[in-house]
Amino acid sequence: MRIRRRYVLATVVVIAAAAGTTVGMATSKNGGVAISRNTLTLQLAWTTQTRFAGYYAALAKGFYRRAGLDVEINPGGPDVIPEQVVLGRRAEFGIDWLPSLLQQRDAGKDLVNIGQVFARSGTSEVTFKSSGIDAFEKMRGKRFGVWKFGNEYEQEAALVKYGMDPKKDVTLVKQDFTMVPFLNHEVDASSAMTYNELAQVFEAKNPKTGKLYTLKDLNVFKYENLGTGMLQDGIFVKGDWIKDKAHQATAVKFLQASFKGWAYCRDHFKECVNIVVAQGTALPKGHQTWQMNEVNKLIWPSKLGIGVMDPTAFKRTANIAHTFKVIKKPAANAAYRADLARKAVAALKKQGVDVTGKSFKPAVVKLKAGGK
Repeated sequence: MRIRRRYVLATVVVIAAAAGTTVGMATSKNGGVAISRNTLTLQLAWTTQTRFAGYYAALAKGFYRRAGLDVEINPGGPDVIPEQVVLGRRAEFGIDWLPSLLQQRDAGKDLVNIGQVFARSGTSEVTFKSSGIDAFEKMRGKRFGVWKFGNEYEQEAALVKYGMDPKKDVTLVKQDFTMVPFLNHEVDASSAMTYNELAQVFEAKNPKTGKLYTLKDLNVFKYENLGTGMLQDGIFVKGDWIKDKAHQATAVKFLQASFKGWAYCRDHFKECVNIVVAQGTALPKGHQTWQMNEVNKLIWPSKLGIGVMDPTAFKRTANIAHTFKVIKKPAANAAYRADLARKAVAALKKQGVDVTGKSFKPAVVKLKAGGK
């Protein structure tokens, strides 16, 4: 499904001479005054859900519009590779996990991360307490669920860190993006994003009790806490596009409006759930509410300011990617630039926006059967 939202009455589009950016002359709703707007596209990494709420909020609350930007948000899906969309100039901005960007760069593709929104990893490994696997080193000899397609590196790095050979000491089981095999006890441990698959467990009933599973039934090993978390959901662009000074200025405006959207979803998370649900989504509202709350935990607090890359976290991600042959060559620092995010953060601070969320406290969200 393609989502296109406009906040203007009419647009006469002129194709810019440089780098394929479209610049529109948009007629405002107030007095018919012509305003020049940059028409831009953002390609998401997955389908419409609160994982991307900050961008939808920036659209719905008019943050992009007030920054002089006319933004189109394109949902992703299993057949959409955001890096390829941006490389093909069908979008100026993309969202994806940092290892995917490093892999593309390793293959000679000119992509640059300009805003690292998620400050920490949301990947975890889950076991039932009844299994007795209450420490990660006890995974030895177990059926260990992992996603493939490049999503298994945090898990393999943790196994190595805790003295296990992923190819010998555990039985790696390829899992899909549901928790059915785990709930059926077909695997001993299952990969789960804290904002998605973990919720699927809490939305299911324990057949022994007839009640929904709770955290008391599980051991949740977060890879961020294990020291092998890799950075996820960053904003990236084409390297040659961002070399243009005018595009850098546009990017700062885009980042500023997007970060403001995320700050808004931190402080108004229920409203942001409604904003996303109104767009049309396959996930039920209760599940989306859980996801919004958990995604906020991955962003806030942000000690350097939202979107500003932490060099230590980048190095950890890059080292894991190189160690596990996601990339053949060590990643260069040129894979990201933090100056544009810093400018966006500085501008927001002048507006009085809390850009670090130092006092952020997550809500308590109770799930219902099926995520309703």
